[in-house]
Amino acid sequence: MSAAGRSPCGLPRIGLGTAVQGPRPDAVRAAALRAMMLGYRHFDTAAHYATEAPIGEAAAEAVREGVVASRDEIFVTSKVWCADAHPDRVLPALRKTLSNLQMEYVDLYMVHWPVTMKAGKFTAPYTPEDLEPFDMRGVWAAMEECHRLGLAKSIGVCNFSCKKLETLLSFATIPPAVNQVEINPVWQQRKLREFCRDKGIQLCAYSPLGAKGTHWGSDSVMDSGVLHEIAKSKGKTVAQVCLRWVYEQGDCLIVKSFDESRMKENLDIVDWELTEEERQRISKIPQRKINQGRRYVSENGQYKSLEELWDGEI
Repeated sequence: MSAAGRSPCGLPRIGLGTAVQGPRPDAVRAAALRAMMLGYRHFDTAAHYATEAPIGEAAAEAVREGVVASRDEIFVTSKVWCADAHPDRVLPALRKTLSNLQMEYVDLYMVHWPVTMKAGKFTAPYTPEDLEPFDMRGVWAAMEECHRLGLAKSIGVCNFSCKKLETLLSFATIPPAVNQVEINPVWQQRKLREFCRDKGIQLCAYSPLGAKGTHWGSDSVMDSGVLHEIAKSKGKTVAQVCLRWVYEQGDCLIVKSFDESRMKENLDIVDWELTEEERQRISKIPQRKINQGRRYVSENGQYKSLEELWDGEI
């Protein structure tokens, strides 16, 4: 895993995702511990996933068993959910996250969406009445306080467009270190990547394989004819070609598989590369955003259309 390296902001380039469907604490703990044994050092969780506690248990077990020397070797990311995206609720939410993890700090704490819901609304279904105006300035000030207190080593955002990042940067005392967004060969984020490079913000890719099999995911990435042809010619899997493509963009990436053979496969993207011709073929794949965030759009809410939510970047 050391060969995968870290981004300039210290984020390990490959992380294990834990956005599982339904409560599976034992499975998450076992998978995280196994991943640590295989060399993963970056673990992505969130209050909304309800997977913080098993990640913390796995980390403690890894230290006890000597898999890692200390908790400091493990990079833990968590996120404040929309129902806590209120200026007065961010710090208490992080304290609860730390209690779940049984840790003194998280390495990266992020705003999950540029969206606010009624306090306490943590589970679906969500209705238009649950949506409230997002106080970006107030929420970010609370995130900065989390950093100043040493409870979050770095702070960042998820699902922010160029325009929302520009707004955030206009008043932020501490700029976001990371923007975690959907990135895969079917949604390549060229404009956002250029913007983030210019501003020194690290992109981190979720759903690099298209989230096939989830309630909002798509088969379009894993079923791509172009990617299948490239994989066959290189003697790699389609997943490895996708992950290698993201890796070559300079992005960090979050992979979510609890199958041991696939965990190993997802790490095996470092000692080979795509050819320029293969990159060109991937660049011509028709683009379509998969995770559109429709549940955050409402005639009565802050975002009345997908265009408003994504500021036209869709």
